[in-house]
Amino acid sequence: MGGTLSAPSVTTLPSGVRVVTESMDSVRSVALGFWVGVGSASEQVSEAGLSHLLEHMLFRGTRRYESLEIDQMFDAMGAELNAGTGKESTSVYSRVIDVHLTRAFDVMQEMVFTPRLLEEDLANEREIVCEEIAMYEDDPQDKIFDLLGEAVFGDHPLGRATIGREEVIASVSADGLRTFHDAHYTPGEIVISAAGSIDHDTLVFLAEGLEIPERPRANEAFGPPEPGAPRSTFMAKDTEQYHLCLGGRAIARHDERRHALRVLDNILGGTSSSRLFQEVRERRGLAYSVYSFSSLFSNTGQIGLYVGTRPDNVDAALRVVGDELRRFVEDPASTSELERSKENVKGRMVLALESTAARMNRLGASVLAGLPLLTIDEAVAKVEAVTMEDVQALAAELFDPAQLSAAGIGPDEDVFRRGIEHVSPRLAAEAA
Repeated sequence: MGGTLSAPSVTTLPSGVRVVTESMDSVRSVALGFWVGVGSASEQVSEAGLSHLLEHMLFRGTRRYESLEIDQMFDAMGAELNAGTGKESTSVYSRVIDVHLTRAFDVMQEMVFTPRLLEEDLANEREIVCEEIAMYEDDPQDKIFDLLGEAVFGDHPLGRATIGREEVIASVSADGLRTFHDAHYTPGEIVISAAGSIDHDTLVFLAEGLEIPERPRANEAFGPPEPGAPRSTFMAKDTEQYHLCLGGRAIARHDERRHALRVLDNILGGTSSSRLFQEVRERRGLAYSVYSFSSLFSNTGQIGLYVGTRPDNVDAALRVVGDELRRFVEDPASTSELERSKENVKGRMVLALESTAARMNRLGASVLAGLPLLTIDEAVAKVEAVTMEDVQALAAELFDPAQLSAAGIGPDEDVFRRGIEHVSPRLAAEAA
């Protein structure tokens, strides 16, 4: 892409807030994000869903701005304003024209640091989130991944749905939510990231002017999940398709093998030329949607695959999946597959550089997680360095079918159990 690209700049303020920017002189927009180190994996059982509910409540007004006023200001700027909650972080983000940066920053910092959190606002937002939970429960293509999380991580917070539990949402008070906010939205857990038409010193100056209440830091996050045997879980639901997932624990996000895992995931099911896509969909027509995925967390990770198929095809589809997984462990990549996957990963990394939002997300997530801010050349070199031996060792460690858990949603558990027998007879027997 045209224009000059600067290396990322990082400043840690006396308050503990970190500021990270990447300047792109070829654009007029700025992607701005506030990243907070709290998500569903930070919650006790009695708090399940508070990170997500609090994210909603940030939009309900601040000390100086009413909810409608916030919407009107960002609409008037032609700007986007949104937020998201994950397992280990919450983010509030926007993309604005550079001349509106100061105004957008002012509103967003108030949303993050001093949300209003009034009981009358919470009453309405409870209803909205409970409707969101009901919508989620009705969508098996979302629900299946949390069922797999339960099977893989058990009672650990990583095994719970980010969206939360309706009984927690319905019972929390505004004071309770404020206590949760004060415990987790502490300066040392906040990163302000920006990419695009941005001057680092300008953003640091804005952040230095923040009046941030001093708050004690919350307890440390939960440790890694205890080792556990593979499990299966099934939800009976009158669906047209069976939604099926297989998965297991993987490496943590700081593990240098994460680059090899991206390459490996591509080969198994991450692209249209991947083994699962070709064998299950293209050659046999057993599914419309089939793919693999991976998620990396602070002290563990998860790999998995998804296939959605009609009842008559469950047995055949899972037979092919089982065969492909066993072949994958024994022979995870040909020379051409390895090179094609590496080129795909590198290409997607470079193409993402054209998006200010993608850059801002990478900066914020990386600094919050303590990951190194690699230049694009360094990142490409990491992928290029992945060897056949790397992917062979990782495939054998992570993708052995006997080590995988299973989750299913559909009308008949017996159909599910007979299907997973093609992947792991022991798991099928335990599910019986």
